[in-house]
Amino acid sequence: MGIDEYGGGQQEKSDVLVVTTNDVPGYRVERVIGEVFGLTVRSRHVGSQIGAGLKSLIGGELKGLTKTLVQTRNQAMERLVEQARARGANAVLMMRFDVTEAADVGTEVCAYGTAAVIAPQQ
Repeated sequence: MGIDEYGGGQQEKSDVLVVTTNDVPGYRVERVIGEVFGLTVRSRHVGSQIGAGLKSLIGGELKGLTKTLVQTRNQAMERLVEQARARGANAVLMMRFDVTEAADVGTEVCAYGTAAVIAPQQ
C-alpha cells in the first residue's frame, strides 16, 4: 500500500482551511458560522469480512479495512468542507472525527467542526 492509499487530509489548494486547533496563527476569526459535519456510512462485502477475520487470527494489519476506513474518512471530510463552503465559511476550526458501528452493518464516520470566516491579521 502506497502513502496515497493510507493517508488523508486536506488538499493543498482548498478554499476552506480545515484545522484541529481553536485558531489559526496569523489569522483572526471574523465570524463564527456554527457547527458543520460530513457523515458517511460504509460496509464491507462478505468476502472481505471473511478475509479480515482470517487475518485477525494470525495478527497484522488488516490492509483492506485500513484502506476502506481511509476512504471513508476522506469522504466525510469532503462533505464537511462542502457544507462549510455552502454556508459561507472559509475555515473549519476544531475539526474532529467520530467513528462508530452503525447497526452492525457498517461503520459510521462523522467529520465535524466549527465553520468560520477567518482573515489575515494586520
